[in-house]
Amino acid sequence: MAAEKKINQPGDNVPRHIAIILDGNGRWARRRGLPRTAGHAAGSENFRKIATYCKNIGVEYLTVYAFSTENWKRPEDEVKTIMRLLRRYLNEAIDTMERDKIRMKIFGDVAGLPQELQELVQKTDEISKHYEGFQANICLNYGGRDEIVHAARRYAEDYAAGKAQGRLSEEQFGGYLYSAGIPDPDLLIRPGGEQRISNFLLWQCAYAEFYFSDVLWPDFGTDELDKAIEAFRRRDRRYGNVK
Repeated sequence: MAAEKKINQPGDNVPRHIAIILDGNGRWARRRGLPRTAGHAAGSENFRKIATYCKNIGVEYLTVYAFSTENWKRPEDEVKTIMRLLRRYLNEAIDTMERDKIRMKIFGDVAGLPQELQELVQKTDEISKHYEGFQANICLNYGGRDEIVHAARRYAEDYAAGKAQGRLSEEQFGGYLYSAGIPDPDLLIRPGGEQRISNFLLWQCAYAEFYFSDVLWPDFGTDELDKAIEAFRRRDRRYGNVK
């Protein structure tokens, strides 16, 4: 079998927007006799590597599913560890965003996060306004259905106040989503062996290409990402048309 092509140049026919479900942290830790929290730490470090790689090869947007609205049901110590890792990552990001000119956006119900995280999110938003180029979107306290309901409520409020007029269009509705102003994902990747999207970007992934891998997220390195992009290149994207 021929080796997968390594992506060497920025813009080397890569997807404009890649979305990833960060799955498999807990199983990765269990297979090594480690607590689940160790898997989340390893997964967080891998996100840093993949985000840097995406920026370097010319991907414009990377959106990752880090913590869902359903994840609050997990054991308390695991949730606390995830929140601690998020705080550490956002603090480090604030120190490097201006140096590397990287934008960062948080998708989700930020009001439901701990106060310290809310303040860090606000700081990343302010820094991001100063730059253009690569943008990392992190979905925290996020659910696809919740996002659609949230957008519908915002539209209804604007309509009642006379701020929204005319017949509602898909484009107009998209402006009320967390991802307003960002192109829809071209490629959705799920490591970890499961083959479902688990309430992730339900509206935005209507025409995304899906790629599933058995590799657990902490082990999903740049070579695995290259395989996903190569598979994407072979897809025939028709968007409902006949060629």
